[in-house]
Amino acid sequence: MNRLADQETIARPSRSWAAVREDLAKIPAFFRRDLFVLWSYRVSFFSDWINLIVQVLLFYFLNRLIPPDRLPTYGGRQVSYIEWVTVALVVTTFMQVTLGHLLSTLRQEQLMGTLESLLVTPTAATTIQLGSVTYDLLYVPVRTTLFLVIMSVVFGVDFQLSGLVPTVAILAVFIPCMWGLGLMGAASVITVRRGSGVAGIAVTGLTLASGAYFPIEYLPAWLQELAQYNPIALALEGARQAMLADAGWSVIWPTILKLAPMAVVSLALGMAAFRLALEHERRRGTIGLY
Repeated sequence: MNRLADQETIARPSRSWAAVREDLAKIPAFFRRDLFVLWSYRVSFFSDWINLIVQVLLFYFLNRLIPPDRLPTYGGRQVSYIEWVTVALVVTTFMQVTLGHLLSTLRQEQLMGTLESLLVTPTAATTIQLGSVTYDLLYVPVRTTLFLVIMSVVFGVDFQLSGLVPTVAILAVFIPCMWGLGLMGAASVITVRRGSGVAGIAVTGLTLASGAYFPIEYLPAWLQELAQYNPIALALEGARQAMLADAGWSVIWPTILKLAPMAVVSLALGMAAFRLALEHERRRGTIGLY
């Protein structure tokens, strides 16, 4: 009996790792699906770049209206508005992937009637979540790199190349933080169906209070206090210090250390909320409703 128990104990981890490998092998299938869908609707791909160009032009003209002395200085250098807001566009792009795309993908699966079929397959919920954004996680860094090159060449935006690595380190803890919030929003979509509107309001509030498009110093005093705990505000300020002021790691590490526990808590709450939402809808038999 003891020998049999030992054999079962040894066998369980091997089956578990086999299941993990099998699930990871499904992620390229999600990537191919999203790639084929995008290529079937080419207008959507090109409109993304058109919208980005229009947004850049808008900020370019705002740059001509806003005096630089109304903005914070970085490394003793007075930056222009377009330099200041370009970093915000980079950070918020990654935020939109982890928040908006997961919500929109689940909602699309609901409306197409494929969500229930997808969830009843022998695929872990984490694999479905990761697979749903795999294309964007690969595409957005390429898009961001091209965007920074265009901003530097066409608009003369001055970035510190040495600040790219610290910025990537900040994004490495910022993305999981936003991913957890995205999972909470996805849980609301599963249970409330149209709960993405509530999640959108929350994200808009966090973004407006983060100093993405205007300095935090112009916000009311109580919002300035809350901004110290706003992960978007922390990530933005850290990225600006890295890319505009070439701040050293001694300046960047405090930002990373603040974001890291937020990421852990956000991921834990998001995964728990998503799992509870699935279990609740499965008990009711209403996963397929939209």
